[in-house]
Amino acid sequence: MALLTRRSVLTGLGFSTIIGTTAGLVLSPSFRDLVLGSGEKLAYQTHRLIGRNALAPEFTEADMSPDFRTNGNTMPKSSDYQRHMETNFANWQLQVDGLVSAPKSFTLVALKAMPARTQITRHDCVEGWSAIGKWTGVPLSALLSHVSLLPAARYLVLHCADDFGGDAYYESIDLVDAFHPQTILAHTMNDQPLSVGHGAPLRLRVERQLGYKQAKYIMRIEATATLAATGLGKGGFWEDQIGYDWYAGI
Repeated sequence: MALLTRRSVLTGLGFSTIIGTTAGLVLSPSFRDLVLGSGEKLAYQTHRLIGRNALAPEFTEADMSPDFRTNGNTMPKSSDYQRHMETNFANWQLQVDGLVSAPKSFTLVALKAMPARTQITRHDCVEGWSAIGKWTGVPLSALLSHVSLLPAARYLVLHCADDFGGDAYYESIDLVDAFHPQTILAHTMNDQPLSVGHGAPLRLRVERQLGYKQAKYIMRIEATATLAATGLGKGGFWEDQIGYDWYAGI
């Protein structure tokens, strides 16, 4: 029996074209709440029902896409980011703080020295395209073990270097997905250092969710008890700006 997913539900209802466009997207509150809200709940509940550690499909090197397109921002305008890029991120550090007992910063060298996971997975964009790529990085669960989450922590907010019209990009996931075995902070793509266009020096891979959840250019990870104080309170940049689903499960 085929797994019923958010995308298949929306496609079956005839809305694939609507959710596949970011430019000029206008959804009425009733449409967003009734249809997209239902798909959101279905995807979330389905993923939790089939198990916290159920894996997204993984592929072989023979399946990898010859061209894995870039999307969204491909060159952050931040002066800090530009300086880091000029030095090949030698002085860049990832800050991990918020509801943790031991806030820490990690250099790229330190992250690459940690035990890594490699996975070949399919990236599904909300715009309708997909590509298969090979990712290597630090399991997010392993990184979190270095900072000790406090009991009140429920979500992780990823603060990024890129922006849209001056508003910095951000995303969030809950702790179930943070500790999923395929959730990694990728520093390597297709056996090469992550390119700037694909999110250097570090991007999230949370493989059971749509592409806009795979935050690029990560600068800081904040553990929090609520998403109410993040942006407009819906948990992510596109969720706040045009009503995309927060969970975005596939």
